[in-house]
Amino acid sequence: MPVNLRYAAHEALVTSARTRPQLWRLILGLLVVIVVVFLLSSLTHTVIGNLFPGPWLAGLQDGSNPPAMLALLGGVGFVIAGVTVAARLLQHRSLHSVTGPPRAVVRQFARVSLYLMVLGGLLLLLPPYHMDVSMIPNLPMQTWLALLPLSVVALLVQTGAEEILFRGYIQQGLAARFRHPFFWLVLPSMLFALGHYLPDEAGDNAVLIAVWAGVFGVLMADLTARAGTLGPAVAVHFFNNFAALLLFASPSSLNSLALYLLPYEMSDAQALRPWLAVDFALMAVGWLVARLAIRR
Repeated sequence: MPVNLRYAAHEALVTSARTRPQLWRLILGLLVVIVVVFLLSSLTHTVIGNLFPGPWLAGLQDGSNPPAMLALLGGVGFVIAGVTVAARLLQHRSLHSVTGPPRAVVRQFARVSLYLMVLGGLLLLLPPYHMDVSMIPNLPMQTWLALLPLSVVALLVQTGAEEILFRGYIQQGLAARFRHPFFWLVLPSMLFALGHYLPDEAGDNAVLIAVWAGVFGVLMADLTARAGTLGPAVAVHFFNNFAALLLFASPSSLNSLALYLLPYEMSDAQALRPWLAVDFALMAVGWLVARLAIRR
């Protein structure tokens, strides 16, 4: 089947995976990732618990205090180690073959980030569409600023790890086996959506939030295939999570690093759904801006 010209850059990422394209390798690789993450997480929690005992450790379940939230976000980075081991063992690939050349990754990340910052500045100039919602102060500004460097690093680790797994390892593994974009655009995004399905926290909004995550996954997969590196997808994911975790977080969980809290729970259908519509629109605009940034 001829290469889709829109996704010609994706071929550079997939080529090394095509030398060993068997699905069993991808499935076994995902099991390796799970085992590595479990072992490293268990070891780290044990060491941290022994070195720094205290009530803050209870927050490792839901990020209910800043140290625990930083540990949760940073702990997602163990996924990178898992992918590195799985790619090397089962496909004889390096991590760079999954992410794209480091210089290109950094260059595209920086360029897309610049465009997104400009977009954010333009949005601030629009009329204040508050939808009659007042944000609730969470962290004092000085505390938030003091934590911000660590928060940014932890968030970069978290978003980078998720992109390496979903838009990198899984997407490329499926693309090595199946030429049609449906398989490697949609299937990893369905897994990504499943990971965001939280009926206990989101209630009647759980399906809509999962759909939002699935659409986000498809757009990031498309962006990665157009760019030929994970840099742009990491940038968009980072800016999205910066807003959702560090600026305006849900009071339900994962909010201890946020400057403000939303005045409603994730399960509040009446309050949340208008904002979900705004989020869908902003997600599409961010994707288009990122595409503009990587246009050669």
